[in-house]
Amino acid sequence: MDPVKLVLVGSFLILASAAAVMAGVLPLDEVAVIAERVWPILVFVVAVTVVAELASIAGVFDVAAGALARLSRGRTIALWLLVVTLATASTAFLSLDTTAVLLTPVVVAVARANGLSPLPFAFATVWLANTASLVLPVSNLTNLLAVHRLGGADAGAFIGLLGPSAAIAVGVTVALLLVVHRRDLRGRFLPAAPPLISDRLQLRIASLVVVVLAPLLVVGVEPWIPATAGAIVLLALFAWRSPRVLRFSLVPWSLLVFAIGLFVAVGALEQVGLRTIAAAMTGTGESPLALWQMSGVGMLTANAVNNLPAYVALEGAADTPRRLAALLIGVNAGPLITPWASLATLLWHQRLTAVGVHVPWRTYVLWGLVAAPLTVAAAVVPLTVR
Repeated sequence: MDPVKLVLVGSFLILASAAAVMAGVLPLDEVAVIAERVWPILVFVVAVTVVAELASIAGVFDVAAGALARLSRGRTIALWLLVVTLATASTAFLSLDTTAVLLTPVVVAVARANGLSPLPFAFATVWLANTASLVLPVSNLTNLLAVHRLGGADAGAFIGLLGPSAAIAVGVTVALLLVVHRRDLRGRFLPAAPPLISDRLQLRIASLVVVVLAPLLVVGVEPWIPATAGAIVLLALFAWRSPRVLRFSLVPWSLLVFAIGLFVAVGALEQVGLRTIAAAMTGTGESPLALWQMSGVGMLTANAVNNLPAYVALEGAADTPRRLAALLIGVNAGPLITPWASLATLLWHQRLTAVGVHVPWRTYVLWGLVAAPLTVAAAVVPLTVR
């Protein structure tokens, strides 16, 4: 779904929700509850997107990827594993969209500069953008919504609940990618020269902001606060050094409109029985089969419509922490099959097309049909032994 379609769908949902309010289906006090819940999340999404975009323009990701190429000492598999580490860290601290949108063209450029096939690196970014988004609350918008259901649990509590599952999801993803791309990851290469940076001061300050911001997102402070502070620092920096870079498109307007419309529309649907339908689909209880059912329905729904509406629609049926964790596994690690299952996947494909890398959707779907069920099923296992 491209940005224009996101805006159109979001606008339709907002208008439909307004009609539900006027018809008395959705009470105004319920709208106020929804607004109170989601405004910090949306502020965080805007702020961290601005930070990631400006850091990318400053060359932070280019320099990091170039350093990894030199650190690998010319071994292809070593470079790939370092990129896997960078993609996991980027997803964990800066969100899955950052990895899919900003890191993908960087690792493709690094692969090409060193005479390597870009596909193993490109697939690492998109698969890990999804599966590694289980690591921290700030890794995915669904996680930020779930934290509210967990009583505002901090990063430590979130990691305690989902940490083993996240580790397994990442581990299974990496193992599958190694099997699929084993031939392209053999051999050695001659590392290319470091990337040229036009403004070293801008690079240093942007790098410092990213390094300082990462731990602040997991120390218990509301994530929107440090993210907003980081965005303000970088906006001031670029207003001084590169004012032409600042533009309205830095803000993810299409995602904001879509998210606002989605949250209010689901609130209206819950007033007319959505929660009952979700409960019938996902079952009850915390037995191993019940948890696999919850995650499986989440995975299938995410691949049918998209992971964000899938989470919001099924959230009401996830009435315990472990059931909520199972749902997150399904909607975060499961969207590896259809192109529209995750917005990050669509953005990833757009970026690849822009840099001349062609990945047929048929290939993506076939590999995803293997990867998604295996990753989700394995990641649920830690929840079943508690």
